[in-house]
Amino acid sequence: MPAPALSVKNFALTHAGRPLVHPLTFSIQAGEGVALLGASGSGKSLTASALTGTLPDGITASGEVSFCGESAAPGRTAAGTGNAALIRQDPQTSLNPLVPVGKQLLIPLRRSGLNRADARIQAARFLVQAGIADPTAILFRYTGELSGGQLQRVCIALALACGSRTLVADEPTTALDAVTQAKVLATLRTWGAEGRSLLFITHDLPAAASLCSRALVMEGGRIVEEAPMAELLRNPRHPYTRRLVEAATGAPMLAARALLATADTAAAA
Repeated sequence: MPAPALSVKNFALTHAGRPLVHPLTFSIQAGEGVALLGASGSGKSLTASALTGTLPDGITASGEVSFCGESAAPGRTAAGTGNAALIRQDPQTSLNPLVPVGKQLLIPLRRSGLNRADARIQAARFLVQAGIADPTAILFRYTGELSGGQLQRVCIALALACGSRTLVADEPTTALDAVTQAKVLATLRTWGAEGRSLLFITHDLPAAASLCSRALVMEGGRIVEEAPMAELLRNPRHPYTRRLVEAATGAPMLAARALLATADTAAAA
Protein backbone atom coordinates (compact mmCIF):
# COMPACT_ATOMS: atom_id res chain seq x y z
CA MET A 1 0.00 0.00 0.00
CA PRO A 2 1.47 3.42 -0.93
CA ALA A 3 2.49 5.79 1.84
CA PRO A 4 -0.03 8.53 2.72
CA ALA A 5 0.34 11.85 0.94
CA LEU A 6 0.59 13.41 4.41
CA SER A 7 1.21 11.64 7.70
CA VAL A 8 1.21 13.45 11.05
CA LYS A 9 2.12 11.62 14.28
CA ASN A 10 2.12 13.11 17.78
CA PHE A 11 2.51 16.55 16.25
CA ALA A 12 2.38 19.35 18.84
CA LEU A 13 3.02 23.11 18.99
CA THR A 14 4.14 25.09 22.03
CA HIS A 15 5.11 28.67 22.85
CA ALA A 16 7.36 29.33 25.83
CA GLY A 17 6.42 25.94 27.19
CA ARG A 18 2.68 26.58 26.86
CA PRO A 19 0.83 24.05 24.66
CA LEU A 20 -0.99 25.61 21.71
CA VAL A 21 -1.75 22.47 19.73
CA HIS A 22 -1.81 19.19 21.62
CA PRO A 23 -0.39 16.03 19.97
CA LEU A 24 -2.21 15.34 16.70
CA THR A 25 -2.13 12.12 14.71
CA PHE A 26 -3.82 11.80 11.31
CA SER A 27 -3.07 11.01 7.69
CA ILE A 28 -4.36 11.94 4.23
CA GLN A 29 -4.21 9.56 1.29
CA ALA A 30 -3.30 10.53 -2.27
CA GLY A 31 -6.27 12.19 -3.94
CA GLU A 32 -8.21 12.49 -0.67
CA GLY A 33 -9.91 15.65 0.57
CA VAL A 34 -10.00 16.03 4.35
CA ALA A 35 -11.61 18.89 6.26
CA LEU A 36 -10.13 20.29 9.46
CA LEU A 37 -13.09 21.91 11.17
CA GLY A 38 -13.31 24.23 14.15
CA ALA A 39 -13.98 27.75 15.32
CA SER A 40 -11.44 30.57 15.43
CA GLY A 41 -8.77 29.92 18.05
CA SER A 42 -9.05 26.13 17.86
CA GLY A 43 -5.53 25.78 16.44
CA LYS A 44 -6.43 25.12 12.79
CA SER A 45 -4.40 27.94 11.23
CA LEU A 46 -1.35 27.24 13.39
CA THR A 47 -1.48 23.64 12.24
CA ALA A 48 -1.68 24.81 8.62
CA SER A 49 1.35 27.08 9.10
CA ALA A 50 3.36 24.30 10.72
CA LEU A 51 2.64 21.83 7.92
CA THR A 52 3.67 24.31 5.22
CA GLY A 53 6.81 25.74 6.77
CA THR A 54 5.37 29.14 7.68
CA LEU A 55 5.26 28.77 11.45
CA PRO A 56 5.74 32.09 13.31
CA ASP A 57 8.99 32.61 15.21
CA GLY A 58 8.91 31.56 18.84
CA ILE A 59 6.63 28.56 18.32
CA THR A 60 8.19 25.13 18.72
CA ALA A 61 6.99 22.05 16.86
CA SER A 62 7.54 18.42 17.81
CA GLY A 63 6.45 15.04 16.52
CA GLU A 64 6.66 13.45 13.09
CA VAL A 65 5.56 14.74 9.68
CA SER A 66 6.06 12.95 6.37
CA PHE A 67 4.99 13.52 2.78
CA CYS A 68 4.61 10.40 0.61
CA GLY A 69 6.78 8.52 3.11
CA GLU A 70 9.58 11.09 3.25
CA SER A 71 10.18 12.70 6.64
CA ALA A 72 10.08 16.48 7.01
CA ALA A 73 11.24 18.72 9.84
CA PRO A 74 8.23 19.43 12.07
CA GLY A 75 7.08 23.02 11.66
CA ARG A 76 9.87 23.96 9.26
CA THR A 77 8.85 22.11 6.11
CA ALA A 78 9.87 24.16 3.08
CA ALA A 79 6.74 25.15 1.21
CA GLY A 80 6.68 24.83 -2.54
CA THR A 81 9.14 21.94 -2.78
CA GLY A 82 6.63 19.28 -3.75
CA ASN A 83 5.50 18.70 -0.17
CA ALA A 84 2.66 21.04 0.76
CA ALA A 85 1.50 24.39 -0.57
CA LEU A 86 -0.55 26.84 1.49
CA ILE A 87 -3.47 29.00 0.41
CA ARG A 88 -4.33 31.56 3.07
CA GLN A 89 -7.63 33.29 3.77
CA ASP A 90 -6.05 36.48 2.39
CA PRO A 91 -4.18 35.43 -0.79
CA GLN A 92 -2.44 38.80 -1.03
CA THR A 93 -0.17 37.70 1.82
CA SER A 94 1.15 34.92 -0.44
CA LEU A 95 1.83 37.10 -3.49
CA ASN A 96 4.17 40.04 -4.11
CA PRO A 97 2.12 43.14 -5.02
CA LEU A 98 5.11 44.71 -6.82
CA VAL A 99 5.67 41.83 -9.26
CA PRO A 100 3.31 40.78 -12.08
CA VAL A 101 1.50 37.52 -11.41
CA GLY A 102 3.14 35.84 -14.40
CA LYS A 103 6.67 36.49 -13.12
CA GLN A 104 5.74 34.96 -9.78
CA LEU A 105 4.41 31.84 -11.48
CA LEU A 106 7.57 31.59 -13.58
CA ILE A 107 9.91 31.40 -10.57
CA PRO A 108 9.23 27.76 -9.56
CA LEU A 109 8.87 26.69 -13.20
CA ARG A 110 12.26 28.16 -14.12
CA ARG A 111 13.80 26.51 -11.07
CA SER A 112 12.45 23.17 -12.34
CA GLY A 113 14.54 23.61 -15.49
CA LEU A 114 12.11 25.08 -18.03
CA ASN A 115 13.29 27.88 -20.29
CA ARG A 116 11.42 31.18 -20.14
CA ALA A 117 9.17 30.49 -23.15
CA ASP A 118 8.15 27.02 -21.99
CA ALA A 119 7.66 28.27 -18.43
CA ARG A 120 5.28 30.99 -19.65
CA ILE A 121 3.27 28.43 -21.62
CA GLN A 122 3.10 26.14 -18.58
CA ALA A 123 2.09 29.04 -16.30
CA ALA A 124 -0.83 29.82 -18.63
CA ARG A 125 -1.88 26.16 -18.56
CA PHE A 126 -1.85 26.12 -14.76
CA LEU A 127 -3.99 29.26 -14.65
CA VAL A 128 -6.53 27.61 -16.95
CA GLN A 129 -6.46 24.49 -14.77
CA ALA A 130 -7.08 26.70 -11.74
CA GLY A 131 -10.18 28.20 -13.36
CA ILE A 132 -8.82 31.37 -15.02
CA ALA A 133 -10.57 31.78 -18.38
CA ASP A 134 -8.14 34.32 -19.89
CA PRO A 135 -4.65 33.46 -18.58
CA THR A 136 -2.81 35.75 -21.00
CA ALA A 137 -4.42 38.83 -19.50
CA ILE A 138 -3.80 37.66 -15.93
CA LEU A 139 -0.09 36.97 -16.46
CA PHE A 140 0.74 40.65 -16.89
CA ARG A 141 -1.42 41.99 -14.07
CA TYR A 142 -0.47 42.91 -10.52
CA THR A 143 -2.35 41.62 -7.47
CA GLY A 144 -4.06 44.99 -6.96
CA GLU A 145 -5.73 44.58 -10.35
CA LEU A 146 -7.35 41.23 -9.49
CA SER A 147 -10.43 40.27 -7.50
CA GLY A 148 -10.26 38.11 -4.39
CA GLY A 149 -11.49 35.08 -6.30
CA GLN A 150 -8.94 35.58 -9.06
CA LEU A 151 -6.16 35.87 -6.49
CA GLN A 152 -7.21 32.63 -4.81
CA ARG A 153 -7.15 30.85 -8.16
CA VAL A 154 -3.73 32.34 -8.93
CA CYS A 155 -2.52 30.86 -5.62
CA ILE A 156 -3.87 27.47 -6.69
CA ALA A 157 -1.98 27.84 -9.99
CA LEU A 158 1.15 28.72 -8.01
CA ALA A 159 0.73 25.54 -5.97
CA LEU A 160 0.51 23.58 -9.22
CA ALA A 161 3.63 25.34 -10.53
CA CYS A 162 5.52 24.38 -7.36
CA GLY A 163 4.75 20.72 -7.98
CA SER A 164 3.07 20.32 -4.60
CA ARG A 165 1.07 17.10 -4.22
CA THR A 166 -0.72 18.34 -1.12
CA LEU A 167 -2.61 21.60 -0.76
CA VAL A 168 -3.41 23.12 2.64
CA ALA A 169 -6.23 25.62 2.11
CA ASP A 170 -6.74 27.76 5.22
CA GLU A 171 -10.20 29.39 5.15
CA PRO A 172 -9.76 30.22 1.43
CA THR A 173 -13.39 31.26 0.85
CA THR A 174 -14.31 33.06 4.08
CA ALA A 175 -13.75 36.60 2.77
CA LEU A 176 -15.39 36.00 -0.62
CA ASP A 177 -18.92 36.72 -1.81
CA ALA A 178 -21.19 33.73 -2.51
CA VAL A 179 -20.66 33.69 -6.30
CA THR A 180 -16.86 33.93 -6.06
CA GLN A 181 -16.83 31.38 -3.25
CA ALA A 182 -18.65 28.88 -5.47
CA LYS A 183 -16.10 29.41 -8.26
CA VAL A 184 -13.14 28.88 -5.93
CA LEU A 185 -14.73 25.74 -4.46
CA ALA A 186 -15.28 24.43 -7.99
CA THR A 187 -11.60 25.04 -8.73
CA LEU A 188 -10.52 23.25 -5.53
CA ARG A 189 -12.66 20.25 -6.53
CA THR A 190 -10.36 19.70 -9.50
CA TRP A 191 -7.29 19.54 -7.25
CA GLY A 192 -7.54 15.78 -6.76
CA ALA A 193 -8.02 15.04 -10.46
CA GLU A 194 -4.39 13.90 -10.76
CA GLY A 195 -4.12 12.25 -7.35
CA ARG A 196 -3.34 15.40 -5.37
CA SER A 197 -4.53 15.74 -1.77
CA LEU A 198 -6.36 18.52 0.04
CA LEU A 199 -6.48 19.58 3.69
CA PHE A 200 -9.34 22.07 3.77
CA ILE A 201 -9.36 24.17 6.94
CA THR A 202 -12.64 25.90 7.67
CA HIS A 203 -15.56 26.45 10.00
CA ASP A 204 -17.94 26.34 6.98
CA LEU A 205 -19.51 22.87 7.04
CA PRO A 206 -21.41 23.17 3.72
CA ALA A 207 -18.18 24.16 1.93
CA ALA A 208 -16.31 21.29 3.60
CA ALA A 209 -19.05 18.82 2.67
CA SER A 210 -18.82 19.86 -0.97
CA LEU A 211 -15.07 19.13 -1.11
CA CYS A 212 -14.15 16.51 1.45
CA SER A 213 -14.97 12.88 2.14
CA ARG A 214 -13.65 12.92 5.70
CA ALA A 215 -13.49 15.42 8.56
CA LEU A 216 -11.37 16.12 11.62
CA VAL A 217 -12.93 18.36 14.28
CA MET A 218 -10.59 20.51 16.35
CA GLU A 219 -11.35 22.24 19.65
CA GLY A 220 -8.86 23.85 22.03
CA GLY A 221 -5.88 22.55 20.08
CA ARG A 222 -7.11 18.94 20.11
CA ILE A 223 -8.84 16.73 17.55
CA VAL A 224 -12.04 15.73 19.33
CA GLU A 225 -13.73 13.78 16.53
CA GLU A 226 -12.83 12.12 13.23
CA ALA A 227 -15.41 10.64 10.86
CA PRO A 228 -16.52 10.36 7.24
CA MET A 229 -18.15 13.64 6.29
CA ALA A 230 -21.60 12.14 5.67
CA GLU A 231 -21.57 10.35 9.02
CA LEU A 232 -20.38 13.44 10.87
CA LEU A 233 -23.26 15.52 9.48
CA ARG A 234 -25.85 12.83 10.19
CA ASN A 235 -24.63 11.70 13.59
CA PRO A 236 -22.09 14.01 15.27
CA ARG A 237 -20.85 12.36 18.47
CA HIS A 238 -18.81 14.96 20.34
CA PRO A 239 -20.77 17.82 21.97
CA TYR A 240 -18.59 20.40 20.20
CA THR A 241 -19.23 18.75 16.81
CA ARG A 242 -22.96 18.71 17.52
CA ARG A 243 -22.85 22.44 18.16
CA LEU A 244 -21.02 23.02 14.87
CA VAL A 245 -23.57 20.98 12.94
CA GLU A 246 -26.53 22.60 14.67
CA ALA A 247 -25.13 26.05 13.86
CA ALA A 248 -24.82 25.19 10.15
CA THR A 249 -28.45 25.57 9.20
CA GLY A 250 -30.23 26.83 6.11
CA ALA A 251 -30.18 26.08 2.39
CA PRO A 252 -26.40 25.54 2.01
CA MET A 253 -26.40 22.86 4.71
CA LEU A 254 -29.46 21.14 3.24
CA ALA A 255 -27.80 21.15 -0.18
CA ALA A 256 -24.62 19.65 1.26
CA ARG A 257 -26.56 16.88 2.97
CA ALA A 258 -28.48 16.15 -0.22
CA LEU A 259 -25.20 15.97 -2.16
CA LEU A 260 -23.73 13.51 0.33
CA ALA A 261 -26.90 11.42 0.33
CA THR A 262 -26.74 11.21 -3.47
CA ALA A 263 -23.09 10.17 -3.30
CA ASP A 264 -23.90 7.45 -0.74
CA THR A 265 -26.68 6.11 -2.96
CA ALA A 266 -24.39 6.04 -6.00
CA ALA A 267 -21.66 4.24 -4.04
CA ALA A 268 -24.11 1.60 -2.85
CA ALA A 269 -25.51 0.95 -6.35
